[in-house]
Amino acid sequence: MVGHYENTYYIKMIQITLKQKIAATPLQVRDALLDHAQLERFFNAKFVLLKKQNEGEIIGGKGAIRQVIMAGVRFEERIISADSNHISYQIIGNKPVAEHRGDIYFCVSDNTPTSTEVTYNIRCKTPWWLPSLVIKFFIKKDIAQALNKLKANFKGNIS
Repeated sequence: MVGHYENTYYIKMIQITLKQKIAATPLQVRDALLDHAQLERFFNAKFVLLKKQNEGEIIGGKGAIRQVIMAGVRFEERIISADSNHISYQIIGNKPVAEHRGDIYFCVSDNTPTSTEVTYNIRCKTPWWLPSLVIKFFIKKDIAQALNKLKANFKGNIS
C-alpha cells in the first residue's frame, strides 16, 4: 500500500538486522551509544544533542532528541526508550525515510558478563522513486561499519 507523507510517496517497508559481539558489558555498550556528542566515532554522521533526556531517565535516554547530519541531509531522532538491555529510537518526521525506527538490543554473550551481543534492527519505508534495495544497501553498510567501529572501540579494554 502506498502512503502519502509531505507530498512524497512511501511504498516499501524494509527491515535490516545485524549482530556483533563486543568485548564490553551491556551497560558500557549502551552508554557509548547514548553519548550523542561522540556518536560520530562510530557512524558516518554528525550528531548534535537538541534536547536532553526526560527527568529521571538515564543520561542520553528517553526523551533525548538529536539532530543528525548525514551526507548533507539533516533530520532529527528521538530516543523512545533506553535501559540496560535496549535502546529504541525513531526519526521525527518522514524524511529521509518514513516510519523509521531503530531498536538496539544488548545481551550478555557466551555467558561472559564482559561480552555483549548487540542486535541492531532498523525498519523504515522508502520513497517510491528510490529503489528499496539501494536504501537497504546503504543503511546496512553504515550500520555494519558502525558496529565494527564500536567493537574496535572496546577491543582490549576488558579482560
